[in-house]
Parts: sequence; C-alpha cells; structure tokens
Amino acid sequence: MRHILAILTVVLFAAAEPAQAQERLNVVATFSILGDFAKNVGGERVNVTTLVGPNSDTHVYTPTPSDAKKITDAKLVIVNGLGLEGWLPRLVKSSGSKAATVVATKGIATRKIEDGHSHDPSDADPHAWQSVVNAKTYVANIRDALIAADPAGAEAYKANAASYLSKLDALDRDVRDAVAKIPPERRSVISTHDAFGYFAAAYGIKFIAPQGVSTESEPSARDIAAIISQIKKQKIPAVFLENVSDPRLMRRIAAETGANIGGTLYSDSLTDEKGPAPTYIDLVRHNIKALTSALSS
Repeated sequence: MRHILAILTVVLFAAAEPAQAQERLNVVATFSILGDFAKNVGGERVNVTTLVGPNSDTHVYTPTPSDAKKITDAKLVIVNGLGLEGWLPRLVKSSGSKAATVVATKGIATRKIEDGHSHDPSDADPHAWQSVVNAKTYVANIRDALIAADPAGAEAYKANAASYLSKLDALDRDVRDAVAKIPPERRSVISTHDAFGYFAAAYGIKFIAPQGVSTESEPSARDIAAIISQIKKQKIPAVFLENVSDPRLMRRIAAETGANIGGTLYSDSLTDEKGPAPTYIDLVRHNIKALTSALSS
C-alpha cells in the first residue's frame, strides 16, 4: 500500500510541474537590459521575453510578426520610454494586447538633449540606465509593476529587488572609486553615439560623440572635423567603439588623431552569454574597466 501511495505521489507531483510552469507571469521587455532587470526582480515567478535581443540596436529595430504574438501573450510589458522605442505603439496596437505596461524610467530626472540630434519630441535622452542610481529606479518601478500584476508574489518580488538593489549599490560605489583614480585631466573620451550622458553626469567622465543620442543620425563632415580638432587640441587619450554601431568612423577618427582605441563600450545592449556583458552589472563593470585602463596610464 505504501508503495502504491508513493507512486501516486510521484505521478501527481510530476503532473503538477507543467501547470506550475504555465502559471509563471508572462513578461515582455523591449530590450535586453530591461529584460535582465525583470529577470532579477521576477525570479522563478516570471517568464521574461525580450524583443530586441543581445548586441542589437533598439533605436533602429524593426518588429516582426512574432513580436506581436509575444505582446499578445504578455501580462506585463516593460518599456524604457523617453522616445527610445518609437516602433512600439504600432506593435502594441497591431497585437491587440491588453497587457499592463510599465515605463521603467518613471520618476527619473531626465537629461535634456542639446545637440540637435534628438529623435524624441520631449528632447529627453533615453539612455537613463547608464547611471547606476537611475538603474535602481528602473528596478523599483519593475518591482511595483510585478506586484500589481501578481499580488501573490509580492514578498518574493520585494526580496528579489532588495537583493539586487544592494548589488547595484555596491556597483555604484565601485564605479565611483574607479573614476576617482583617473587623473582629472584625462577624464574625456570619444564614443560613437551619445549614449553615456547619464554616466558622464553621475561619474564625471566627459563623452564626446559624432552621432547624437540615436544611432539613426549621421554625423556631418563638419561634425567629424570639429571632433578631430577637439581631440588634437585637448589631447583626448582614447576613442571607444560600441557593440551596436559600425566601427569604421571611430577607427578613422583614431587614425587621423593618433588617439588610442580603448576597446568596446556596451551602451544600449547586453551581449549573449558568451560575451563580456551578458548582464547589466557585467556591462557596467566591463565599461568602467575599459575606461580606467585607457585613461589611467
């Protein structure tokens, strides 16, 4: 009899597993960095799908029919806002989705664009995640949205978020400590597009970019000549490539100025699992290591 009960218990437990898996909250994040935040906060209670995958550019993304299906199946959609996902409203409309939407940048003091390359009517720089302090706001907004969508998981979401926020606090301290070791006169670099404004404001490294905040913009010959002149005049030590941008322009600028190519910075996208920045924390640590290596010597 005990043997039969044991078999029944195993069978019932095995049958329950798929049901439990199906009960996970379906969450769609527009791009990889938001997806990583959602996974850290949601843990085992969520199934996170990302529209714009690793090493892909959200600025110029073209949605696919399968993306509409993902939105249709979602209970929660996480967006950056601030004009980053200009393609999203049409996608949501075509999907007929009734999913709740959370704007992860809600409450962040936005940086205004002053370079004339804005792709958003509000003139707000969308790359707010580049400040780790801002990333904490993203996480809090995602936590609250998950609780609203799945009240039964409130304690789990709060605990996961608290653990992740403590890691972000440590990350922020480490970045500040690393920048403090760079001589002040060397805290200037050239990057491909203007994705690091929030990083610059938070940590005190100046970024100069031939492109504006969107990779869609094309720098003029005058823009490029002005940057080359500025590099030579200010003796800016390093030029950085980006994982979402064509490297040819930056290599040309480096060749014409003698500035070193300091490596690749990760701006708008994570890498896949085999790359150096498969998570947000890895991304920030990679970037600050590349910056300090190029600027400290």
